[in-house]
Amino acid sequence: MRRLDQLLANLGYCSRSEARDWVKSGAVTVRGEEADDFGARVNAADVCVDGAPLDHPDGLLLLLNKPLGLVCSHEAREGPNVYSLLPERWRRRNPQITSVGRLDKDTSGLILLTDLSPLVHRLTSPKHKVAKVYRATVDRDLSDDLIPRFAAGTLMLEGETEPCAPADLRIISSREAELTLTEGRYHQVRRMFAACGATVLTLHRARFGELDLGDLAPGAWRELPLDQFGSVAR
Repeated sequence: MRRLDQLLANLGYCSRSEARDWVKSGAVTVRGEEADDFGARVNAADVCVDGAPLDHPDGLLLLLNKPLGLVCSHEAREGPNVYSLLPERWRRRNPQITSVGRLDKDTSGLILLTDLSPLVHRLTSPKHKVAKVYRATVDRDLSDDLIPRFAAGTLMLEGETEPCAPADLRIISSREAELTLTEGRYHQVRRMFAACGATVLTLHRARFGELDLGDLAPGAWRELPLDQFGSVAR
């Protein structure tokens, strides 16, 4: 149970002080009755605002097809971000919606967004080895010799002391490949190809675990069930 004013503020409806005015105006009901105490402890399932149940009180889990040019950071100085694609109320939620891992602004494709921090920690933990599939085009012809090199688990990235975990490389055409990783190091795909003398020109994440984009358009998102990866508590 949570305080009524804090619940409304955390779900992005308004500030806590504004929530008190909402309660006084009769806009908020608890179990069908007008609320009269903004400090009352309530179950979110019992609360309605203007006759409608609360908006995703248990949390959000979204699959987004990230367009090029957007970052996964909340820092305004880094430029336009993926959260600008979401409804305004969701952008005011606390805990705030964040990405599960990141895709840089020059990478498109599948990214998960959630306000469930335990889920973020679970899916980004190296021990869970969630497979992520990327499609890359590069500036030079790819040799079949790269396949065992990526799979060996010995490829070193510049500035690091531990080799990359084994990765599955599938060459699609002379300058296009699909790479499956179970790690999430900084700019890892680009750096792996750079270690082999190739520059990545375009990069797109096609899968995350068992999830893919389907026919989801760039900039669009769809909701996933909160138990998509097992039960999660706030």
